[in-house]
Amino acid sequence: MSDKPQPRTAASTPLDPAPSESPAAEIGVLLADDQPLVRMGLRALVASEPGMRVVGEASDGDEAIAAVRRLHPEVVLMDIRMPGTDGLTALRTLTADPSLASTHVVMLTTFELDEYVFSALEAGASGFLIKDADPEDIVRGIKAAASGESLLSPTVTRRVIAAFAPGRRRSTAAPHPGLADLTDREREVLSLVGQGLNNDEIAGRLFITKATARTHVSHILLKLGARDRPQLVVIAFQSGLA
Repeated sequence: MSDKPQPRTAASTPLDPAPSESPAAEIGVLLADDQPLVRMGLRALVASEPGMRVVGEASDGDEAIAAVRRLHPEVVLMDIRMPGTDGLTALRTLTADPSLASTHVVMLTTFELDEYVFSALEAGASGFLIKDADPEDIVRGIKAAASGESLLSPTVTRRVIAAFAPGRRRSTAAPHPGLADLTDREREVLSLVGQGLNNDEIAGRLFITKATARTHVSHILLKLGARDRPQLVVIAFQSGLA
């Protein structure tokens, strides 16, 4: 009879893997910047945030590409301007690789008005952040990117597009074929997305709920075959809707 408690001990062992769920839920972040002090600051910020960890660092685009392929981080914080292979070139290489589709790249820029930012959005960046942004904004950006959402600062987006999009809009590229499938309301929402408005702002502008705005954006993404919100911004401006 005294031997009967033994099965209970064995039954408790399947609970042991539970702690491993925490590391699995962590957001792996790769830092790519040629300035050691910038990487140091970002590393400290990520390390201080529960549920995140730095999995690697890179000082140029080539190192970043190699590190992403080796480590498969959820999020890459990538400086746009780096010596040698720059961040934009590295971004294009990463987004062109189907095996890295689960890695989201957020571009870092020193200036709000940067001629490379629009190109980064075209190349598939999940968004962009100013290097001296508030720590809370950087953390929020990492979480948004990791969850498959985009990080678009309305202020930065509007400035970049106002400065650089007009020339792009004059291109001879054919209109996106999926635009014909959008309803009038969806075209209206796409126009507002192109202006850098988030779902809350779109809801307020159109007098609809945030959930409805989110649904419209989801339908637009599906109909246009777009990866994410940044790509919608590009499509909106290239199509003259914003």
